[in-house]
Amino acid sequence: MRDKGWARALRIFAIILMSLTALFTILGGAGTTCVALNPTGFGGKFAGIAPLQWLYILLFVVGTLAIGVMGVRAVVLIVRGARNAYRTSLIALIAGAVVGIGHIAASRALRGGSMPVDMVVYATLVTLVVFLLIRIPAVWRGVNFEKPERASGSGKGAAAVALAVCGLLALTIQLLMAPTHTIGGVNYADAWHITLTAIGATLLAWSAARFLRGALRLDALKALSGEVGKEPAIGDS
Repeated sequence: MRDKGWARALRIFAIILMSLTALFTILGGAGTTCVALNPTGFGGKFAGIAPLQWLYILLFVVGTLAIGVMGVRAVVLIVRGARNAYRTSLIALIAGAVVGIGHIAASRALRGGSMPVDMVVYATLVTLVVFLLIRIPAVWRGVNFEKPERASGSGKGAAAVALAVCGLLALTIQLLMAPTHTIGGVNYADAWHITLTAIGATLLAWSAARFLRGALRLDALKALSGEVGKEPAIGDS
C-alpha cells in the first residue's frame, strides 16, 4: 500500500526535526562543559553557579549528553521502522524538556540568566508537540513510525536529508550562537571550530553518499523493470 503524500512528508519532517533536536541537545551539553568545569572564569559571568557546580556537571552536562545520544538512537529507530521507535523518541524528548527546564530555572536563579540553553529547550518542546500530535489516531495511521523501513518508503531519503541539515548546523552553529556566546569580544561558540567543521563535513559527505547510492539503486531498478517488461519479438523462441 502506497504512502499518502502528506504522511510521507510529515514523517520526513519529523525525522529531520528529531535529528536537529538531538544534535542541538548534544551541542548544548558539550557547550555547558566549559562553564561547568570553570564557573568562575569568563569574567565572572557564571560565578553564581559555583555552589552547584556538581549539579551542572552531572545533570546539565553528562545528563544532557546522554539524552542527546538517546535522541540520535531514536532517529535511527524511526528510520528503521523499529517497534519501540516512538516510545524512545518520547522518552528522549520528555527527558530533554525536563532537564532543560531545570537548567533554565537553576541558571536564572543562580546567575540571573539562562541563555543559550533556552533555545535548546524551545527546540525540544516544539519537537515534542509535533510528536504528540502525530500520535493522534487519524495521523498515526498514515505516519506510523513503527512500520518496517521498506514499507514506509521514506526512511532512507529522510535520513539523507537529516544528515545534510545536521551537517549544515554543525558548520554554522558558531555563527548562530555568537550573540549569546561572545564574552569580552571572544566567541566561545567557536572554541571547537576544527571538531565541528570535521563533524559537519563528515555528515554532509555521508548525506551525499546516501543520495548517490539511492539514485544509483533507483536507476538499476528502473533498468531491471524495463528488461522484465519487454515483450518477446514475433518469431523469437
